[in-house]
Amino acid sequence: MENAVKIREITLKDAQAIQNIREAISEDDAEVDFVKIIERQISESTAKSSLVALINGKVVGYMISTSLLAGFGIKKSAWIMAIGVHPDFMGQGIGLKLGEKICDIYRVKGIRNIYSSVRWDSTDVLSFFKKLGFERSQFINLKKKL
Repeated sequence: MENAVKIREITLKDAQAIQNIREAISEDDAEVDFVKIIERQISESTAKSSLVALINGKVVGYMISTSLLAGFGIKKSAWIMAIGVHPDFMGQGIGLKLGEKICDIYRVKGIRNIYSSVRWDSTDVLSFFKKLGFERSQFINLKKKL
């Protein structure tokens, strides 16, 4: 029997659970301070643009995003900055539910373009975004090493 997934706005109380999910996905993320990231998200007016997925009250996934009023050639847009689903719950459509909900939120806000940046060799993440209807954008990611 499949447990029902509940999606809600992110809160500061979710920071440790998100940190645990990131560490379960990648040891490299142990250094990321998700408490500070979530504090910033909550303090911004776009706080409702970041979500968690729960099963039986336990945070099993999250999506952190933001909206921008101006950019290089675009007036209003949204950006998905991070997504994660605990490995024990992957393959159950939780990420897609988070993505669909974030699209609904931005649609209501009048934002018509959502972007994300994905490594070219992250085929699983690319496949996820394709399932949500994402395609290549007109942007090229640039990088400067300091």
